[in-house]
Amino acid sequence: MQPDNPYASTRGSITSKQLPAFDEAMIQKYNRSGPRYTSYPTALEFTEIADGLETKILQSREARAPLSLYFHIPFCRHLCYYCACNKIITKKNSDSGDYLEYLIAEIKLKRRLLTTEDSKNPVVKQLHLGGGTPTFLRDEEMVQLWEFLQTQFEFLPEDEGDYSIEIDPRELSGNTLKVLRDLGFNRISLGVQDLDESVQIAVNRVHSAELIENVLTEARELGFHSINIDLIYGLPHQTPETLEQTVRRIIEMAPDRLSVFNYAHLPERFKAQRQIKEADLPSPAAKLTMLGNTINTLTEAGYQYIGIDHFAKPDDELAVAQREGKLHRNFQGYTIMGDCDLLGFGVSSISQIANANSRYILQNDTDLQAYQATIDAAQHNLAIMPAVKVIKTSIKDRLREYVIMNLLCHDYIDFKDVNQKFGIDAITYFIDEIAQLGAMQEDRLVDMDAAGIRVLPKGRLLGRNVAMVFDEYLDKKHKNRFSKVI
Repeated sequence: MQPDNPYASTRGSITSKQLPAFDEAMIQKYNRSGPRYTSYPTALEFTEIADGLETKILQSREARAPLSLYFHIPFCRHLCYYCACNKIITKKNSDSGDYLEYLIAEIKLKRRLLTTEDSKNPVVKQLHLGGGTPTFLRDEEMVQLWEFLQTQFEFLPEDEGDYSIEIDPRELSGNTLKVLRDLGFNRISLGVQDLDESVQIAVNRVHSAELIENVLTEARELGFHSINIDLIYGLPHQTPETLEQTVRRIIEMAPDRLSVFNYAHLPERFKAQRQIKEADLPSPAAKLTMLGNTINTLTEAGYQYIGIDHFAKPDDELAVAQREGKLHRNFQGYTIMGDCDLLGFGVSSISQIANANSRYILQNDTDLQAYQATIDAAQHNLAIMPAVKVIKTSIKDRLREYVIMNLLCHDYIDFKDVNQKFGIDAITYFIDEIAQLGAMQEDRLVDMDAAGIRVLPKGRLLGRNVAMVFDEYLDKKHKNRFSKVI
């Protein structure tokens, strides 16, 4: 019998049919550049925002919708050479205090525009601090931010909400983890990347395996619900053998989730990467071997492949949500909080807000000084708001987003479900896209019938390629803006 939710599955009972199948020939055939689909349309479709529009968007959001809050902390104390982010390298402690003042000012600007049905504070189900290095904020500053947020929002109890922070294990004071846990943070993510010393030196991110293990041990003792570790394959001096050693050592530490990213070497776009010598990078063939080995090692160890570089233990919330057909994707990546409006704070942060008729994606200025100047101006003119870019999604965008996100989250799109939600005949509407998927069907990457489209094990690692077929914006002007899927 078909479950009530057509996207629910028995995925996660570790059987061969549930696991991604690594097929090097298929990856070579279909591997091309494409977006990661943390939104649809993607951020490349941003346009300049009109005066007063952000105010109207926030005032007209659905009052009952819970919130997910994101705070971008752009500072780091060390430059990692693989970095592809807009970070500010500084050791000045005063920078965090100054920046915190701007965050609090922005919170006030946005909070005054949010209405609720019962005149109480808006409900927050999720909070995430990213960067940069969020723990660049001193412990007392983190307390100050958290306590201020409690006066502006109503947070779910920590055993119901999702409150997370990214951590550089090298930048923790002796008390930071305890401070974070006492505040209510229940999930942490550690940037590790690799444990081999020669690789670490080449990318300027040196730390010991013992340091990582000690952080995980302390986090578990403090009661954090979920711990994620980030790894990267394709770094200088990395080999399939050294990465295999890293992966097996990390498995011994038993994190709840892992993110295993592909390093894309784009020194013409990212200044930090110019410190890396191309001659030191592994060959494309070696990278494919690394990927295949990593997938096999993690799945053999019992980790569920979620999609787009992410793995989780079968009892982790992400894995459970995927099996139940309740997984979502937004600018924070895979998430279980798909019913939330996303409110971003800080330089370059992104918000996603829905109202009765549309959905808006907004972005603050990506330049720190320009962002701060806008917040300063807003103190004297309440008509000024921090967003400088916007995307207004149409019903057609919402339809294609629904298809793309279900393919990426659940490896399936159910035509009957789409027909009911959008009032169309999906087979007729997507007849051209279905025709384009014919080659993938012949290669057993997907299976299509009158019920829907299912991504097969051989196609799971190429899920983005399947999704790209449904992207109306993906044309020649954007192709050089993305890294390859693998």
